Amino acid sequence: MPTVSPAPITPPDEHVVTAREALEPLYERLELHTDATLLSAAMEAGWPADEATKALAALRLHDALNILGRGN
Repeated sequence: MPTVSPAPITPPDEHVVTAREALEPLYERLELHTDATLLSAAMEAGWPADEATKALAALRLHDALNILGRGN
């Protein structure tokens, strides 16, 4: 029976990119997709585009403040 040698694990100091650099493009694409989906749903429900945009911005601000521990 052949043996399988495990793939070597690259130490953190030898990584070509940081985790943030690797994840940031995906995070940005997901954020854009999420924003577009939420805005589309709000507008289909009858919200004007500017109100939907402001509501989404308010939600993002609320989430950011909660993450920072400053939310109400």
